[in-house]
Amino acid sequence: MTLKLSPPDSFDRAKMNDLIKRRFFYDNSFAIYGGITGQYDFGPMGCDLVDNMLAEWHKHFVIQERMLKVNCSILTPETVLKASGHVDKFADYMVKDVKSGECFRLDHLIKQHFEKKMADKKTSQEEKEIIKRKINLLEGMTMEEMDGVVKEYDMKSPLTGNDLSDAVEFNLMFPICIGPTGTLKGFLRPETAQGIFVNFKRLLEYNQGKLPFACAQVGNAYRNEISPRSGLLRVREFTMAEIEHFCDPDDKSHNKFSQVAGVEVTLYSACAQMDGESAKRTTIGEAVRGLGLPSLGLLSTPMEVGALDFFLSDRSYILGHLPTQADVTVREALNQSPPPHFTHASRWYRHVESFGHNERLNFPGERRSLEQLTGGRQKGLVANETLGYFMARIQQYLLKIGVNPKKLRFRQHLSNEMAHYACDCWDAECLTSYGWIECVGCADRSAYDLTQHTKGSSVKMCVERLLKEPQMVDSVVAVTDKGAIGKAFKKDAKAVQEALASLSSEESEKMDKALSENGEYELNGYKLSRAMVPSFKKEQKKVHVEEVVPSVIEPSFGVGRVFYALLEHSFRVREDDDKRTFFSLPPVVAPIKVSVLPLSSKQDFVPFTDKLADALTELNLPVRVDDSTGSIGRRYARTDEIAIPFGVTVDFDTVNNTPHTVTLRERDSTEQVRMPIDEVPLTVKKLADGKILWKEVTDKWPKFVAQETTK
Repeated sequence: MTLKLSPPDSFDRAKMNDLIKRRFFYDNSFAIYGGITGQYDFGPMGCDLVDNMLAEWHKHFVIQERMLKVNCSILTPETVLKASGHVDKFADYMVKDVKSGECFRLDHLIKQHFEKKMADKKTSQEEKEIIKRKINLLEGMTMEEMDGVVKEYDMKSPLTGNDLSDAVEFNLMFPICIGPTGTLKGFLRPETAQGIFVNFKRLLEYNQGKLPFACAQVGNAYRNEISPRSGLLRVREFTMAEIEHFCDPDDKSHNKFSQVAGVEVTLYSACAQMDGESAKRTTIGEAVRGLGLPSLGLLSTPMEVGALDFFLSDRSYILGHLPTQADVTVREALNQSPPPHFTHASRWYRHVESFGHNERLNFPGERRSLEQLTGGRQKGLVANETLGYFMARIQQYLLKIGVNPKKLRFRQHLSNEMAHYACDCWDAECLTSYGWIECVGCADRSAYDLTQHTKGSSVKMCVERLLKEPQMVDSVVAVTDKGAIGKAFKKDAKAVQEALASLSSEESEKMDKALSENGEYELNGYKLSRAMVPSFKKEQKKVHVEEVVPSVIEPSFGVGRVFYALLEHSFRVREDDDKRTFFSLPPVVAPIKVSVLPLSSKQDFVPFTDKLADALTELNLPVRVDDSTGSIGRRYARTDEIAIPFGVTVDFDTVNNTPHTVTLRERDSTEQVRMPIDEVPLTVKKLADGKILWKEVTDKWPKFVAQETTK
């Protein structure tokens, strides 16, 4: 239904690909040797566009959100990826042509078969509806379910028509050997996130032991795709820009959420997908907090107090308003005055408190519990404020660099496709000629990663949180023979002692049992004997802090996918000439900001051309000088093709008249104004930085009308 109601898209992918190849935005790697599927080289324009996208990403997230940054190794030991689960679980499903051995990714094979069947005129409408349903659910199917679909429709190899094997799992990581002996096994990293997780302790120390904080990393990742396809959308080597935001697992509120609560987003929830409904527009505030009182829960966290504040924002709690018993119920659940930054909730609380106890007993309305008022802790669509905050910020970034807002949505993962450790996950998807594609993932990964690396390394990945009141706790402590440990481990003795001191009660009991039964126990690679740890003692101690493993909210950007979606969304064809194609990239990410075009090759024009180019370059504006002999129209067309947003023409009036003026042209509208040559550099700088709009230029300077002939 969504597709039927959408306006027809006249996008011509072949034309765009021709322009990309001619102007070398990117092309197949090793093309002169026939190229390699799933690998691409970026040309001058592609490199600059990616650099500008990442520069804007750095400003939008790292600088504005005051994030930390790391740059971690690509070569990753097997033990790290074993702990993270990638060795055992990072796989796609694959089938083989039983005769030729050609491999196919299972979900791609099924989708391709279904698309052909949908295009077949012999397929009934009823069968098409069934196929559409199965395509929608394909991403969440298990291997056995997909295998069943292959057998149900008797699918064959699309290349040879041969039978296909049963589905098998194929691990997508590239294995490597680190060092000359080959004994240290490893992989090229499949994501950049693990480098941040294993450095958590150092990052926490750098942040003075405080939560929340975020760390970002940009770098290449590698996945051995079974059947790369769709150009840049599925490749074996790609750039990721990832953020790991560490926060208190019991408080996932965000202090800047109120700044984005009114941002409108298109959400395609899991329920809507299962029920065959379309995506819906809402504010991120409503998506997180729900509508009205049903989102308030038991007011046990700052996020729920924020929900109350949002609920009260459009209500008038002023002197003269008589509260009801519902207000009394919510006040008692809150139990204390809201923090001052919740202005609406604070005003409401003061107003209710202004009545005496007996007056509150006589408020109108029926006395009900908060559970009854809220419908049993009903929540919004998005799990928490921090997740919602980053979704809004992701959208703001994508729109700023030029993604079409009408072709952007957030799709929630279905329960059977969500990672077992994730609380909630939404993908920012862009609509392209290949359909909706995931460009950015935004997930609440809970405490899974840090917990796994704690188990794998025996190094605690936690934060100490001050208790409201000290508590007495039972503990099991190792009694060590320091002399025996020092004699056995020498310079490593201190590390062994620290490892023994950091053991939890459960780990201590496990070690005691192993020493009694086997006589030895391995701790962090050190083999300990009973003589080194003669006994364990139980004791009680007063603790003032508790150890908490932080939760992680992860926005993860596939830079190549965003890059491709941006090209599709900005591709244009001139209405008056369908052979003139160009990219309408916003100035903030355009590879080259301005072109300088002398109308003649005569020597008189050179000083003006050089002066302009130098002045623009001094303002850090990438400049392209086109002094070729082609007509000005052809030269405009060439600069448009590589997305240059502004063009300055040095013509005969510039040379012959004083004061010296030039024309400034805007790419999309092709409008031109005439202005003094000295005004050009700063004007273009402001336009490129988004400080002023083109309309402000046309309002200030007279329009210049000239025919852009290409003949």
